Amino acid sequence: MHVTELAVYPVKSLRGTSPREADVEPQGLRHDRRWMVVDAAGDKIRLEHHPRLLSVTARPAADGGIELVRGGDRVGVAPPTDGEVVPVSLSRVGTARLAASEAHALLSDVVGRDVRLVWLDDPTRRSVSPSHGGRSGEVLSLADTAPLLLTTVPSLRRLEQWGRERYAERYAACGREAGPRPAPLAMERFRANVVVDGGLEPFVEDGWTHVTIGALGFRVSELCDRCPIPGIDPETRQVTAEPLRALARHRRRDGRTWFGVRLVPEATGRLAVGDAVTAMSAP
Repeated sequence: MHVTELAVYPVKSLRGTSPREADVEPQGLRHDRRWMVVDAAGDKIRLEHHPRLLSVTARPAADGGIELVRGGDRVGVAPPTDGEVVPVSLSRVGTARLAASEAHALLSDVVGRDVRLVWLDDPTRRSVSPSHGGRSGEVLSLADTAPLLLTTVPSLRRLEQWGRERYAERYAACGREAGPRPAPLAMERFRANVVVDGGLEPFVEDGWTHVTIGALGFRVSELCDRCPIPGIDPETRQVTAEPLRALARHRRRDGRTWFGVRLVPEATGRLAVGDAVTAMSAP
């Protein structure tokens, strides 16, 4: 097994970048999910409600800032170390610092109402919740429940296969085209940080308890239950039936659907595309 892709999403709900290498910090990959789009009350602007957020790419800068790119528009945003402190409703955060007004203007235009960009001043002050497998001293930035998310290519391919099978069933039932044919799925739909391929069965990661990537070890804190976001095509921003339909049909347990595993770093260091991956499973 080996790493085929790394991804960093500096701003929750915006598109990110796919570097060849990434530094691992206690809270996850450096620059990952350090920023968030909120409304005037401090509530997170949710991607499933505003797919147009995927028209903006956030690129990390060396100084900890970001560049927001939307078509030909580019807005550089410095870390607001002296920015106004405002309340935010994301669990176990409490407050964040407001970014420069230029960022608010671009994102408000995308969303269609006034929103603001905020920055987590200290990315280690938020803990991993025990309800999501967190242990004492484990931290994360503005990610939902764990510092990193890992997915595998064979699992994605099996999802695509299920979508094709379902389409064939509908075609056989009515004798004609039953909606658009399923297209290949982009792993970006799942917003994983680490993608793995090579010599593994689909969904074998469900049983992993520990993963070593290159020289770094990671504890599997839990499986990843999926929200509606994988139903958004990142290129077109259109909501599609797959892969949520296949997940609901084949991967539904306890009232939720599952894809990928959440990781907590056991050390800091660097990951790279091509790194070897080994995994331990529960006995």
